[in-house]
Amino acid sequence: MAKRERLVEPIKLDSYQPLRDLVFETLREAIRSGKLQPGQRLMELQLAEDLGVSRTPVREAIRKLELEGLVVMVPRKGAYVEELSMKDMAEVFEMRSALDGLAAALAAERITEEEIEALERLLVEISEAIARKDLSACIQADTTFHERLYQASRNVRLAQTIGNLRERIQLFRTTSLGRPGRMNLALEEHRQILEAISRRNGRLAQKLAFQHIERAEAAFMRELEDKEQAEKGEEKK
Repeated sequence: MAKRERLVEPIKLDSYQPLRDLVFETLREAIRSGKLQPGQRLMELQLAEDLGVSRTPVREAIRKLELEGLVVMVPRKGAYVEELSMKDMAEVFEMRSALDGLAAALAAERITEEEIEALERLLVEISEAIARKDLSACIQADTTFHERLYQASRNVRLAQTIGNLRERIQLFRTTSLGRPGRMNLALEEHRQILEAISRRNGRLAQKLAFQHIERAEAAFMRELEDKEQAEKGEEKK
C-alpha cells in the first residue's frame, strides 16, 4: 500500500507553548501558506496522525480556526478550509486599499522619527530576505511593516478594523508575494510610501498606499489564474 502524503509536518514538542496552541498555529500556517487548500476537508484523525498528537487538540484548533473565519463547519459533513468567492476577495482588497491609504495619510501627520527608523530597518530586512529568496521571512517583515504603519496612524479603531481582516489579508499576502518578481516590486512600493510619510506628505502617502494594495490585488488575481490554468493542463494529461 502506498504511503499517504502528510498534510502537515509533525509538531516539535520543544516549545514552551501549550500543545493546543502549537496545533492551532501549525494548522493556521498550513492554511495561510496554501498547504491546506480552500475547500479541503479537515479530518481530525488524519491531522492528529500527521501532527503526532491526539484528536483533542486538533478538534480545539479547528473550532478556533472556525471562529477566525478560516474554517467552515458543514452540518453532517465536517470541517473544511473556507473557500472565498471572487466577490469576497474583491471586497477585502477594496476595504484594505481604503484603510491602508488612510493609515498612511494619518501616519504622515503623526509618526515619530523612531518609528520611521524602525520602518527603514524593516525595509532592510525585506531586502535581505529577498536576496536569500526567503519568502517566509519576507512575508513576516512585510506584515510587520504594515502593522507598524497602522500603529503610527494613532487611530485605534482603524487598526482594529484592519485587524478583523488580518487572516484573509495574510492569505492574500502569501499568494501575491509568492508571485515571481512581486517581492522586489512591493519593496520599492514600500520605500516610496515611507519616503512620502517621512516628508509628511499625507496626500501622496495615501495615493501610494492605495496603489500598492491595488497592485497586490492584481498580482494575487494573476497568480490564481495561473494556478487554475496549470491545474486544467494537468487534468488534460
